[in-house]
Amino acid sequence: MATAGSITCAQFSGLRRTCVLTSSSSSSSSADVLFAHSQLKVPSSRKAFRGGVVAMAGSGKFFVGGNWKCNGTKDSISKLVTDLNGAKLEDDVDVVVAPPFVYIDQVKNSLTDRVEISGQNSWVGKGGAFTGEISAEQLVDIGCKWVILGHSERRHVIGEDDEFTGKKAAYALGQNLKVIACIGEKLEERESGKTFDVCFRQLKAFADYVTSWENVVIAYEPVWAIGTGKVASPQQAQEVHAAVRDWLQKTLSAEIASATRIIYGGSVNGSNCAELAKQEDIDGFLVGGASLKIMVLLLVLQGPEFATIVNSVVAKKVAAA
Repeated sequence: MATAGSITCAQFSGLRRTCVLTSSSSSSSSADVLFAHSQLKVPSSRKAFRGGVVAMAGSGKFFVGGNWKCNGTKDSISKLVTDLNGAKLEDDVDVVVAPPFVYIDQVKNSLTDRVEISGQNSWVGKGGAFTGEISAEQLVDIGCKWVILGHSERRHVIGEDDEFTGKKAAYALGQNLKVIACIGEKLEERESGKTFDVCFRQLKAFADYVTSWENVVIAYEPVWAIGTGKVASPQQAQEVHAAVRDWLQKTLSAEIASATRIIYGGSVNGSNCAELAKQEDIDGFLVGGASLKIMVLLLVLQGPEFATIVNSVVAKKVAAA
């Protein structure tokens, strides 16, 4: 086996992978060395983005959504609603929860009006002979104001592609549903330097069909961080959010870029939300597992962890002061 220098590949935050050759006395194949030394770390963000990124923080109201996914029973959801009703939520935050379809009516009839209701998905057109689907009209009829579209579980588990997702968003908006439009890369896409390519491709599919962005919130959710306990560092998240806002400005308009809220999702919890919220281009969160939990600190019941995340807007205001 030939003697080789060791190769260290910096983790790239979705931009590019750079490798440096260093001296090493160990004998190993270049493939083995590359695998052994591949590691993740954050390079400088905005300067590294091709074409440059314009610093433009969003002007929209802080937004926190709770995606309950396929979780809960009548009893557990009743308890969760009771806890949310008793929680103190900061006033200057839009708060939305997305229960499973079968519990939407229960939640709508018992949850405080302070919190709006979202569907977790909707069909691409008018209802009909589409077994298992829910139409935008039905969501509106039951009292939903929002719908989540393009979530990675719909893209990568169910198999919905970019174009189909863009069409669903346009139809939902046409039925007076506001849309949480999800984008994000898988781990292998991040590791191969394709984060921006993937996110921009997914954004373009929305832009191809959406004519007004007034009722759209973009949720950047790196797939590798969803439900894994791994969370993008504040710098990694900010880097992508800034690039997304820059894409909106260059592709659509400066007004849309400023007004459109770009929220982060991916293992957000009560412990990391404040540091993430301080980032200039992070306008809130889409929360999964933590939206179902009670937070306990030093064995003292603190109430819903989701409320802690909603109230991270305080950290945002302090950082902006």
